[in-house]
Amino acid sequence: MLPMIKKRKRKKKKKIDMMLRILRININKKKNFLFVFIIFIISGSYCIADTFTFSGDNFSSVMSKGKEYTVLSGNAKIVSGSTVINAAKIELYGKNYRFAECTGTVKVEDSKKGLFIVADKMVFDRIEDISRLEGSVVMEDFKNEVVVKGNYLEYSGKTEFATVQIGVRILKEDMACRSEFALYNRKSNVLDLSGLPFVSWKGDEYRALKISINIDTDEISLEGKVSGLIYDEDENKESNESSESKAGNENKAGNESNEKTETGS
Repeated sequence: MLPMIKKRKRKKKKKIDMMLRILRININKKKNFLFVFIIFIISGSYCIADTFTFSGDNFSSVMSKGKEYTVLSGNAKIVSGSTVINAAKIELYGKNYRFAECTGTVKVEDSKKGLFIVADKMVFDRIEDISRLEGSVVMEDFKNEVVVKGNYLEYSGKTEFATVQIGVRILKEDMACRSEFALYNRKSNVLDLSGLPFVSWKGDEYRALKISINIDTDEISLEGKVSGLIYDEDENKESNESSESKAGNENKAGNESNEKTETGS
């Protein structure tokens, strides 16, 4: 009788769900740490790759899978795509360090989109490319030559849409706006204001419940309790000419009076 041969059962391959991290640490005399994470997520038949870097003078981290948490302090900096963020302190958390909470003189620069933002506090979702900023927020839009100020600003890098609230101020050449709420579409260059909106544009003043401005076409739309003050250049020019003529006549009369006085003496 032939000996029985036990067949080994092949274990079924489990679905691949692997994450590879390559960590490089450079330490110099100033104790500045540089961390470069290259994250590859392979699942099924497709592959997604994302790369970002972060650095700081001080560093603490929890590397447990699903509980990744890193704190950077002292010249903290992260780079995600074309977005560069600097702050006094940055906390990274979430799956694959999706979220970054930044505090202390936060500065955000996106050279690709032509944006520079300063704020007191910021939460950045690097997967959805959404930034939520609080405090004295100032956004400089170099592409459209617009400056946006407020106490809260939410910006989507994917849609290039900004929502601004509380003490809103928007400045552009020949234009100054204020309101309590504003929607700014950088793609269409359309600005919607509400909450006691006021617009001073090329010398004219506008008030309404809602004001919409197309910065490219110089179109302005007002809705609800509309009022305005239109500056008439021709009328002002005539007024200035009349004032100058009157002032000239007075000076001439004064000179003639002085000449007569000198002659008589």
